[in-house]
Amino acid sequence: MKGIIFTEFLDLVEDKFGMEMVDKIISSSTLESNGIYTAVGTYRFSEMLQLLKHLSENTGISIDDLLLTYAEHFFSVLEDSYPGLLATYKDPIDMLSSIENHIHVEVRKIYPDAELPTFEVVEKSDKHLIMDYKSSRAMHHFGLGLMNKTFEHFNGSATIALEKIKEDGTEVRFIIHQN
Repeated sequence: MKGIIFTEFLDLVEDKFGMEMVDKIISSSTLESNGIYTAVGTYRFSEMLQLLKHLSENTGISIDDLLLTYAEHFFSVLEDSYPGLLATYKDPIDMLSSIENHIHVEVRKIYPDAELPTFEVVEKSDKHLIMDYKSSRAMHHFGLGLMNKTFEHFNGSATIALEKIKEDGTEVRFIIHQN
């Protein structure tokens, strides 16, 4: 997993819960990196799982809800860092339907070894999108948070339902209706 995911996560934890919480979740975890991350480094996903688990235990917030919050934070990082990429789209449905064939292609130019989920468009119209998400990491709530922020970015809103294709969350269908 790319280091930017870790550095931004720890920034969010510090902003929302304080530096003491950052220290607490790092010291509670067994991290090969010792909790020292660079944005361009690559780290084991198991480290993120430990950090999320310990944050959840210390805050009483579910991991899914933490991933939603983190995605909202991370979207603002994308807006600030890659405004040209977002500007190429005129509406949220077009942007979301191009995750696999455009956005992830651009991400791989910056981070060639990035391990990204896949998004397959099943059905698309002007106000409706069905996509299947596949990832061994089962971080679909992170994807959901990014989708919510995509609609906000375009001053819109949507109803987004999740249907687990696989119970472990490694395959999920997003059913999106733009309001």
